[in-house]
Formats: sequence, C-alpha cells, structure tokens
Amino acid sequence: MLKWNAEVIILQQKMFSKLLAQEIFVNPDVRKEIPKYREKFLSAQPFKHVVIDNFLSPQMSEKVLEEFPSFNTKKAMNELGYVAGKAVNENLGSISPTYNKLASYLESFDFLRLVESITNIKGLITDYTFFGGGTHENLHGQELDPHVDFNYDERNGYHRRLNLIIYLNKEWQSEWGGCLDLHSNPRSPETDQVISFLPTFNRCAIFETNEYSWHGFRKIQLPENKRHLSRKSLSIYLYSKDRPPEEIVAPHATFYISRWLPERIQPGIVLSEEDFNEIRVLMKRRDDMIEFYQNRELETNAYIQGLREEIKKVT
Repeated sequence: MLKWNAEVIILQQKMFSKLLAQEIFVNPDVRKEIPKYREKFLSAQPFKHVVIDNFLSPQMSEKVLEEFPSFNTKKAMNELGYVAGKAVNENLGSISPTYNKLASYLESFDFLRLVESITNIKGLITDYTFFGGGTHENLHGQELDPHVDFNYDERNGYHRRLNLIIYLNKEWQSEWGGCLDLHSNPRSPETDQVISFLPTFNRCAIFETNEYSWHGFRKIQLPENKRHLSRKSLSIYLYSKDRPPEEIVAPHATFYISRWLPERIQPGIVLSEEDFNEIRVLMKRRDDMIEFYQNRELETNAYIQGLREEIKKVT
C-alpha cells in the first residue's frame, strides 16, 4: 500500500481547491473560536479533549444525517467474530455524493490545519481508508466497554494521535445511555473519574489517543417507543509520522476493560432476575475477552516460532 507523503498531500490541496470554494464543511463560527477551543483541549482532564457544538455547517450536517447509511448486519461483526448491534461503514466515499465530498475534505489541508490549530499537534494525517472509522451506528442494547485504541498504523508507519467524532442524533437523553464517557482509570472503579457528554446532533468530540485515553459508552437503553432510533456518529482517526518520545510504546491493538458490576448491586441486596442476567452477561463478556486475548497471543507466538524455524533453516 502506498504511503501518504508530502507530494500526495500537495496534490490533494490542488485537487480540493475548487471543491473547498464550492462547499462549506465546517461551521465558520468554529474558526472564530479556535483559541478558546485550544485552551480547553490543552487543559482538559482526565486527558486532552474538547467538545465543539455545531461543528459542521448547518447544511452539511443535515446532508450527512439524511444520507447516513442504513444498518447493515454484514458490517456489524465485532472483534470476537459475531454480529453485534454496531455497524461500521469505513468506505465513506461509496455511501453517497455528500459523503464522497466529505471524505475528500477530511484529507485536505484545510481540515488538517484546522484540527492542528485546535490541538497544537502538528503534521496530522488522515487515514484515507478510514480503517476502524467511518460511520458508526449502535442499536438499542449495544454498549462499548472502556478501552484505549490501537496506537500505530503498521501499514504506513504512522502514530495514532487523535479521535474526532461527530455525533448525529437529534433526539437523545442521558438516561438512554450511549453518552461518551472519558475515564481516568477504569481498572480502579472506586477512584475512576468519568466525564460524560451527550451524543447530540452535530456535536464534535476531539480527544488525544495515548496509553491512558480510556473511553467508551454505557449500554443504550431506549424506551420501547423510541427503539426506532439508533446512536449515529462519524469517526475520523488522525495520525502523524512522529510523536513525543515519552509517549511511544510498542505497537498494540485496542485494549478493553470489561465493565464492572452496576452500582445498584451492593452487599446485602436480594438479586432480581434482571440483576442475575446482567451479572451473567458481564461474566460471559469477560470470559470472551480473555479467550480473545489468549487466542491472539497463541497466534502471535506461533508466528514468531515459525520465523525462528525459518531462520534456523538458513543459518
């Protein structure tokens, strides 16, 4: 696969100049407030982040929602190998004409320099394949355990630096779950500090990706008369060729922490059938994740052993 490079980016800039003149992608008001957003990003806890409302222009945000792809079970396979309630469409350019133009804009100088100005992270690069990103749709009952994302694109040798998520839900309430949760340390629920944001329409969350940028969302629990709704978002991951040496660790995949027992389950209570079923689901998920990590270690070790055998043959 070809690597992104300066020549490609310069060519893109020329190609998109006419496009940028015809379409307004980002709300002009966002640019006026860049210093404010940069200050919020750099000072945020538990890790650097900022939330920007009305991020896309009104016309663009409406088009993106109107042309959002329908849920496709073929795109809902999770890490454990079975169909879940989350569909991911990475191929933005194939969804519709609007998404095709938006995908091109997300690779442009204009977009990358805007995000660099907000975050102070220079040399950002968009993954033109939108691996793991694109449109995300989550149905009733779906949740996302706290996790830190994979840190390195081995295809091109780039460091993952930022997640940028644009939410597309015109109707959402906090009691429905599905809020973006940023965690200080989900491994220690007694001291874990969590900041939550509603996934409301045209709200953009930008946060750094590192070894402690734990995030996820709690189970979506829609009222029966609202289950025609789903949690819709557009996810973009940004990279750079380098990153500060103190932040560099060995390449790794996404690390998940299985969610702890809900707060209502305390010593001395009588378990209801709902409580029992939730405990059973959480235990099954934890067992599945342990099996997943075991299988991945076995596959990696088998690959390493195979390399050793090949080296023995030629030495």
